[in-house]
Amino acid sequence: MWDSESESIASRNFRNGVLTDNLGVQTDKFEKIGQSWYATADIPSDFIVQIGEISFHLHKVKTLQKSNDLEGIIFESRESDLKKVNLDELPGGHEAFELAAKFCYGIAIDLTATTIAALRCAAEYLEMTEDFEEGNLIFKTEAFLNYVVLSSWKDSIMVLRSCENLSPWAENLQIVRRCSESVAWKACADPTGFKWQYPGEPNDSGPNMSPDWWYEDVSVLRIDHFVRVVTAIKVKGMKHQLVGAAIMHYAMKLLPGMIKDGSSGPIDEGRIVELHANKTDQRMIIESLISIIPPQNDSVSCSFLLRLLRIANMVHVSPALVTDLEKRVGMQLDKATLADLLIPSYNRSETKYDVNLIQRLLEQFLVQEQMESSSPSPSPDQNRTSEGVQRSSDESNAKAVVARLIDSYLAEVSRDKNLSLTSFQVLAEALPESARTCDDGLYRAIDSYLKVRPMLLEHERRRLCRLMDCQKLSMDACTHAAQNERLPVRVSIQVILSEQIKLHNTLANTSIKESDHPQYPQITPFRKTLLQETPQSFQDGWAYAKNDIKTLKFDLETVKTKYLELQHDMEMLQKQTENITKLKHQSSWSSGWKKLSKMTKITSVDNAGIRTQGNIEAGAKTPRRWRNSLS
Repeated sequence: MWDSESESIASRNFRNGVLTDNLGVQTDKFEKIGQSWYATADIPSDFIVQIGEISFHLHKVKTLQKSNDLEGIIFESRESDLKKVNLDELPGGHEAFELAAKFCYGIAIDLTATTIAALRCAAEYLEMTEDFEEGNLIFKTEAFLNYVVLSSWKDSIMVLRSCENLSPWAENLQIVRRCSESVAWKACADPTGFKWQYPGEPNDSGPNMSPDWWYEDVSVLRIDHFVRVVTAIKVKGMKHQLVGAAIMHYAMKLLPGMIKDGSSGPIDEGRIVELHANKTDQRMIIESLISIIPPQNDSVSCSFLLRLLRIANMVHVSPALVTDLEKRVGMQLDKATLADLLIPSYNRSETKYDVNLIQRLLEQFLVQEQMESSSPSPSPDQNRTSEGVQRSSDESNAKAVVARLIDSYLAEVSRDKNLSLTSFQVLAEALPESARTCDDGLYRAIDSYLKVRPMLLEHERRRLCRLMDCQKLSMDACTHAAQNERLPVRVSIQVILSEQIKLHNTLANTSIKESDHPQYPQITPFRKTLLQETPQSFQDGWAYAKNDIKTLKFDLETVKTKYLELQHDMEMLQKQTENITKLKHQSSWSSGWKKLSKMTKITSVDNAGIRTQGNIEAGAKTPRRWRNSLS
């Protein structure tokens, strides 16, 4: 602006005919009339600053002495008497300029946590530096920030909130960074949330407060400032469980779709409508939260991840972040609930629920289980065996839990008539056979699917029933399946046979126990007494069960008898078929031989007759002659 920075203030007394030193303006207050502020003085104002609809009637001699920006505007205007300046781009708006103007007039102003950030940015914009006056506004606002605000938890939070409308000035001036660091240090001051202590300090140092005391305070921040605070907290070593809990608290408060009506159940639809109304902001919040979740599995709950995934699909979050979220859910799918898995389909699918999403989550779970089972154990040789057995047991338990969860999910989504048989089959077959120790849940899902689709073809029913193993059904499920008319006949027979085998094995085991343990016969005399003490309802139920077993045995014997009869009839038919075939074969050859024999006989007879007749004729033709001699 100036030819030399060492140029004295006295040489700047006259700029565009403006006298800066010789006119003394004394005022002690500002008055607002309508949309205008006036500096009450004995000299009329000669300079107007317009900010939006608010105007400030000031004196050049006061404002230009402390603001390099205003002096530069007047100097570069090349107008002999510039009386109005527009400062619509001033950070902090007319509220910040009001305080800056009062400072120029020497009026005492109150610096608070709610106004300091805006006033600091306005001072920077107006270039109120030390070059114009010692102890100018930039110096004083910086001192207040460093010595007052950053030493207070509450003031640091308030300044961060006030910085929301001061971008990019607050970022460039490092106000957001400094306040975020201050909040992070104070949040980590609780020893229960900090995983290491300063050297030489006792373990009980720090304030005596709950580890989650800071969750509610930081939840009022805008998402970008919250991310800055959480990032700083993670760098300083806070436990990932506390960081994850803070993220969940923030999401529950800021995302309406994350709040449950009760302990379980679907999301409130009214909050879903609210979520759709501001989809862009919700997308930015979700993408930011996904990026700062700690990588450890137990940092956030699986239920939280699934609800976050539900909203992410709804507002169309970046596919890469959705994939990352699906991997995290798959890593702890065994901790999910059925209500969390019932995610609606938001991609214009025909089905009510997003079955393909659950399929991907299950694949991620199986991939993670495979990686964990194939990864080498870092423990020493003597502990590898026990840890390997424990890990294998945990994996089996996790698969069993997921298998029950998927079976319950299939039973729920099977009521949707738009769910195809292929989708049902693919999801049911995704888990290995070893994951299910009992197929009762899968049977219920199959039965529910058949109940909704009574017109399903026979071969489709058989294809569906091949998903379950009749040997893995409990006695109750076998009893129900044996009487289920929706199942194919072959499946019902398999169920009855399986039930009979189980009864036989149970009776065999019972007899073995009674023969091996002599104490069993001693219990027999008391059975009548125990039966009398048993409630009547239980006795009736047991009587009905015995009758059902007898009926099933009779039905089984009937089926066996019919089967044997059919087998006998089939064998008879086969023998008759073979006999007919042999007879036909023999008749053709015998008729040929008979014809040949007849022809032979006829030929021999004819030849014999011919020879006889020839002899007769020869005898007739050559009769014996008697010679008559004369002597």
